[in-house]
Amino acid sequence: MHIHLPRQWPSRLQVILQVLPLLLVLLYSLTSAEEPLGTPEKLTSQNPCTSKQTCHECIQTPTCAWCSEPGDRITQRCFQPNQLSKQCAAEYIYNPDNEYLKLWEKKLMKATETHEAVQIYPQRVYLRLRLHESYSLSVEYAQAEDYPIDLYYLMDLSKSMEDDKEKLSALGNKLAYTMRSITSNFRLGFGSFVDKVVMPYVSTVPKSLKAPCDQCTAPYGYHNVMPLYDTDKNFSTEVREAAVSGNLDAPEGGFDAIMQAVVCKEQIGWRDKARRLLVFSTDAGFHYAGDGKLGGIVKPNDGNCHLDERGMYTHSTLQDYPSISQLNAKVKANSINVIFAVTAEQISIYDQLKDHIEGASSGKLSGDSANVVELVQEQYNKISSSVEMKDNATGGVKVTYYSSCLESGPMKQTNKCDGLKVGTNVMFSAKIEVTKCSEKRDEWKQTFQIYPVGINESLIVDLEMICDCPCENPGNEGYKENAPECSDHGTYMCGVCSCDEQRFGRQCECGTPGEGGASVSELAGCRPDNTTELECSGRGSCVCGVCECNLRDNPDEQIYGPFCECDNFSCDRHNGELCSGSDHGECSCGQCNCLPGWTGSACECRSSNETCITPPGIGGPGAVGEVCSGKGVCECGVCKCFEEEGGRYSGRFCEKCPTCLGRCAEFKECVQCQVYQTGKLTPEECAANCTFVPTEVDIVEADEDKDENLCPNYDEDDCRFSFVYGYDEKGELYVRAQKERECPPKVFILGIVLMVIAAIVAIGLVLLLLWKVLTTIHDRREFAKFEKERQMAKWDTGENPIYKQATSTFKNPTYAGK
Repeated sequence: MHIHLPRQWPSRLQVILQVLPLLLVLLYSLTSAEEPLGTPEKLTSQNPCTSKQTCHECIQTPTCAWCSEPGDRITQRCFQPNQLSKQCAAEYIYNPDNEYLKLWEKKLMKATETHEAVQIYPQRVYLRLRLHESYSLSVEYAQAEDYPIDLYYLMDLSKSMEDDKEKLSALGNKLAYTMRSITSNFRLGFGSFVDKVVMPYVSTVPKSLKAPCDQCTAPYGYHNVMPLYDTDKNFSTEVREAAVSGNLDAPEGGFDAIMQAVVCKEQIGWRDKARRLLVFSTDAGFHYAGDGKLGGIVKPNDGNCHLDERGMYTHSTLQDYPSISQLNAKVKANSINVIFAVTAEQISIYDQLKDHIEGASSGKLSGDSANVVELVQEQYNKISSSVEMKDNATGGVKVTYYSSCLESGPMKQTNKCDGLKVGTNVMFSAKIEVTKCSEKRDEWKQTFQIYPVGINESLIVDLEMICDCPCENPGNEGYKENAPECSDHGTYMCGVCSCDEQRFGRQCECGTPGEGGASVSELAGCRPDNTTELECSGRGSCVCGVCECNLRDNPDEQIYGPFCECDNFSCDRHNGELCSGSDHGECSCGQCNCLPGWTGSACECRSSNETCITPPGIGGPGAVGEVCSGKGVCECGVCKCFEEEGGRYSGRFCEKCPTCLGRCAEFKECVQCQVYQTGKLTPEECAANCTFVPTEVDIVEADEDKDENLCPNYDEDDCRFSFVYGYDEKGELYVRAQKERECPPKVFILGIVLMVIAAIVAIGLVLLLLWKVLTTIHDRREFAKFEKERQMAKWDTGENPIYKQATSTFKNPTYAGK
């Protein structure tokens, strides 16, 4: 509502009339509480394009396009192309697609005399992306054969590492020979470190500053002893001649040395196209950022190179140790693989440190560094046999990597592949997505790198974010300032007006009289209450306090209501039809108004219960004419059956109860006496009490179509008999019974008992006879054995061989009988 007031009216009356629309809106919201005001907002959330009012908001929403066609014919500018593209001319639709272009694409190759090795493909691409619409970029990597290697050995030369120095000097030629077996293009360098020459790290007593220990040189921070050379003949000499020094505390200044060895590219001699290895050897821990305060050094490490002409670190006592994050950033920027070769006492600390430095690894060094060659070769093989893809994209860009590595099959989310060999090609898919558009326009174009860790090669991505429309920028034909299309009070952009302050309306035609601005009451007139800031429910335009609802592509679908809160197409559906079809009801403001005879949220139910009345021939005489046979209720024209203690009813009219006893027990006695002449009833009682005569059949089967009930039973003779009962079309009872009972055969129990007893006796006699035979055979064998032994006896049978006489006789051998 918009009220024009003459300037000469009293100001108090103007205020009252301006507040009046707010009171009317509040009154309307209270009196129409039953209206489904939440429905339009729910529909708006299902279509994200509806609430977008500007072109840049529209194209920053996936699946949305913008119509910049001039005129008032277009009521919904931001739309989904499959819905409203017919309402907008094709030349005015702005729906930008993602663009991809390869700018630099050298094929993978090994190094030759004329060109350098290429290990990543492609090398540079251009990508133009919409917000939240990803693009999968293919990246190929292969380790080139005979790729150059730069190895810089950085060693702790405190007193405790003296024996290690001697061993490294002796193994220098072996180390060079081993690395040259991997690549012919190899360079070797050497550097040493101790610690900052200030208290409490190093003793500052004049005598100790000259020689802190026996056969020790003066302490120092870091010394680039031998830069990277193609020849390795000086390596052993330089290591052997390097003097050890001493310090006071256990940790060393290794971080200072690593920082200088990484950033002093020219002094160290790092090559651009080479795999760079920095072997860090120590038997102690390390100082890091903040420890310099103990020696009065508070200036942070600047991450720059500070080596003099002798290769000495000049800022050791001027700035603090670097932090771990600083080291990681410099190692990452210079594509260097750090190998921590430390003793067993320190390996756990450096195992944790390597996880915070990109491309770093760690290995256990023996007490005198005798295994340094094997350790370096082992760590290099680990580094070269794997590839890990990373990037330096900003926070507004998300890169996700997928690869199947060396396996066949679908790709999985990973940025690392192991088990590679020289010449093995690995394919990565980098899924690039713009997650947000920065408020700074110059950040919409950026360049980032996708690179394999430790390799100074990368894929450069020139990314352009599609965050606005051309017609929103000055100089475009769709951009006009102070345009007549906007009543000279706004900027015409992309077919719509961006009004000046205190002006509003489709053509900026609305505002407070006398001031040229929009009144609060006019804006509030397009909202049902103060609980929402969405004008016209997001499905219309607010023009001078009145909602103009959007038009639908289908002319039969309409949006209406004071706040565009109603429509005739969002009601419940049944079987795919709105309100079950026009013959059942019609949709009004999100609810179905059913025609007479129908009910339900989608008018899918009949309002009468005629379809639930039990017809004759179903459920027995008492059930005919009852609603659901009296065993259920009628809901939406369908019977919902009861569940009672006796059983659960089922069937179209709840006429069945498989678990109920039914009338089988009632008819059993009459069937027995009439068909089989058995049972409890005498013939006289049977004739007097039984009101039906069963029909005898050979086989009894129930016909489910006629709702017949099968009654299987057993009588007192344990005979089985069955009968069926049902009701004909007149509701009269009929019974069909089986002619013959199924009785079990008679069994002679006494005979079976006698046979069992006889069998037991017979078995006993057989067992007894068998025992007698076996004992007889055994006795005869024993007697025969005895007779045989008796016959073999050698003594006289007339004498007892064990008898001894009572007298003994002895002879004198010297007696001659004289």
